[in-house]
Amino acid sequence: QVQLVESGGGLVQPGGSLRLSCAFSGFAFSTYAMSWYRQAPGKEREMVATITNFGGSVTYIDSVKGRFTISRDNGKNTVYLQMNMLKPEDTAVYYCKAARTVGSMRNNYWGQGTQVTVSS
Repeated sequence: QVQLVESGGGLVQPGGSLRLSCAFSGFAFSTYAMSWYRQAPGKEREMVATITNFGGSVTYIDSVKGRFTISRDNGKNTVYLQMNMLKPEDTAVYYCKAARTVGSMRNNYWGQGTQVTVSS
């Protein structure tokens, strides 16, 4: 069974930085595409960034391009989200997601989330 545990959230001033980590426990981390999502109060959950299983391709939502960087370390079973130049509108609970499709079976797993608050 896959478990995901996020860490690194907190309170930061506008313009500041945070690095989120998501630790994956289970088997075959490198077979999963990993994503960061976020959900702000009263809004739907949205995908922030995705990285393919060996990191060959990354995708970002337009609002974070140039400020956030997703990366992964398959040796440590961990995915990261480096967030720079943070804005108040980045305030949300950030969730890690692991996803893969094997034949006709789709596996999706979510972490419990970590709060990011950007405020002066």
